Amino acid sequence: MEVFADYLANIDNPMHRARTEEVLAWVAATFPNLMPKIAWNQPMFTDHDTYIIGFSIAKAHLAIAPEKVGITHFSDEIVQAGYDHTNLLMRIKWDSPVDYSLLEKMIEFNIWDKADCSTFWRK
Repeated sequence: MEVFADYLANIDNPMHRARTEEVLAWVAATFPNLMPKIAWNQPMFTDHDTYIIGFSIAKAHLAIAPEKVGITHFSDEIVQAGYDHTNLLMRIKWDSPVDYSLLEKMIEFNIWDKADCSTFWRK
């Protein structure tokens, strides 16, 4: 998690920092084979140099970005979990619980779906 230390230190709101750190630590512990990295000033995890999932913060929410395919695949479950989403990310309001089972399914799907992917992003 050292790779995320500077990113986390720059989050002014202590609650937002703690929540972001909690989620990133959960991903790292649950998926130890994924590589944590900062790219485009955002924390993300990759597998064989291909993007799996990324995170960003906003005033009202933590954004989780599994790429458009991931959002489309899990659109109904995202709504059922009480989150809203765009074509590229889902938003978890800071005062909402994190649905870790949904996050786990999204990551597992991307690992499986991108197993033979040789590019960073899907084409």
